[in-house]
Amino acid sequence: MNAREDGARGEGAWRSPTAGEGWRWRRPNGPAAAIALAALVSLIALLPLGFVAWIAVQTGWDTVAALVFRPRVGELLVNTLLLELATLPPAIILAVALAWLTERSDLPGARLWAWLAVAPLAVPAFVHSYAWITVAPGLHGLSGATLVSVLAYFPFLYVPVAAQMRRLDPAMEDVAASLGLGPWEVFLRVVLPQLRLPICGGALLVGLHLLAEYGLYVMIQFDTFTTAIVDQFQSAYNGPAANMLAGVLVLCCLALLGAETAVRGNERYARVGSGAARLPDRRRLGNATLPALLVPALTAALSLGVPLVTLGRWLLIGGAAVWGPAVLGAIGQTALLALAGAALTTLAALPMAWLSVRAPGRLQRIMEACHYHVGALPGVVVALALVTITVRVALPLYQTVATVLLAYGLLFLPRALVGLRGSIAQAPVELERAAMSLGRTPFQAVRQTTLRLAAPGAAASMAMVALGIANELTATLMLAPNGTRTLATEFWSFTAELDYAGAAPYAVLMVLASLPLTFLLHAQSKRAAGR
Repeated sequence: MNAREDGARGEGAWRSPTAGEGWRWRRPNGPAAAIALAALVSLIALLPLGFVAWIAVQTGWDTVAALVFRPRVGELLVNTLLLELATLPPAIILAVALAWLTERSDLPGARLWAWLAVAPLAVPAFVHSYAWITVAPGLHGLSGATLVSVLAYFPFLYVPVAAQMRRLDPAMEDVAASLGLGPWEVFLRVVLPQLRLPICGGALLVGLHLLAEYGLYVMIQFDTFTTAIVDQFQSAYNGPAANMLAGVLVLCCLALLGAETAVRGNERYARVGSGAARLPDRRRLGNATLPALLVPALTAALSLGVPLVTLGRWLLIGGAAVWGPAVLGAIGQTALLALAGAALTTLAALPMAWLSVRAPGRLQRIMEACHYHVGALPGVVVALALVTITVRVALPLYQTVATVLLAYGLLFLPRALVGLRGSIAQAPVELERAAMSLGRTPFQAVRQTTLRLAAPGAAASMAMVALGIANELTATLMLAPNGTRTLATEFWSFTAELDYAGAAPYAVLMVLASLPLTFLLHAQSKRAAGR
């Protein structure tokens, strides 16, 4: 097809340069309506980041310096650095050890232990802390925060590392062993370098969660930027102070992203050549079987046993009285917010998902990055931005359901985009072209062909978003209208009053609602590895 035909069909795009030719602009690819909608969502996604920058400019350098360069901010920075350094190494070691045992050894019951290593994701982090302070009331400070953080977040590392373990070709290990390297040397010099990408990716997820988490660290009584921002907002509503803390928190997120990029490097480990990689032989543990079993068993006991036993104990103490009408009301409101938020978020992500698959280009990649970046921002920053914007610009929207749904859309937009993009990619573009050749408009062709084929993937994306909304706490606390009662906020109100028996039903329901996500995540990781 020549350039004239290309332009006549409306499919111009950024194109790769030919020899001696640089990049040059051509008309953006894809229908104008899809580009306009995706651009609108991208601009809305930039609101929190733009808000932080705008507040800094409006506040003035002298005030910014006075609010940022003070001992309290230094203390929070030290706490943040210590938390990251204390949590990430043991979480990485635990995840790699569990992945090797469940995927590369003859550990008895490996499939069961593999699922139990993912299952802690079904327990919200603040429920983990609720369970642990019940068992050990003196568990406070950095040590308590580190213990609970490792147990709550190590599955984010285990899932990608285990998936990579399944895909590794053992031929390299055989060659290294034939050269005289022992088992430990083979692992450290051959296997571990090939795990760099999943370790870096998982560590980034854990690190971002550590920056964003609120409920866990409030219960453990460990101050972080997120707890300080929420406390500032709820106690004195000191806008400039809270906003500057949010700005420093955003800088911490950007620094973490930069550190992950630097550590990840440019190395790639891929098999090149004819033939196919064979499945690895599982290493025989022999006399080490019993000690090896203690690793997943102890991990499951601490990460799942403690929360489940604690919840069961409080349910028995509370009896039937804790299952009152308020629980049904919280279930109903949570379901309505989750379904509405999931539907709106999925619809908002749809134009960008279609463009990224059907009409990739430089402009589209920029807009897609705008969709993704908001997922790296802590919920407290998004909530604080929307609070200030609604108070200053759109007061009627302050503490309304519309603002809460907007916050959910911003926070969970990447989840919807990832799922939609994969399902749209599996729908043949030829069906859209055939529909248009029969007289359908582009919108009708997409709706009647691609969207129908992508419906299962869209449903899965909605489910993942809905489960995230059901467990969301910080933004709901700051933005929800008076009288809003979700499972997370009701759990939080009872724990704030030290009524742990009253909080137990809400925690149990959040865990039960999250279990399907853990099954889906575990199944998807095995499917991606071809198992």
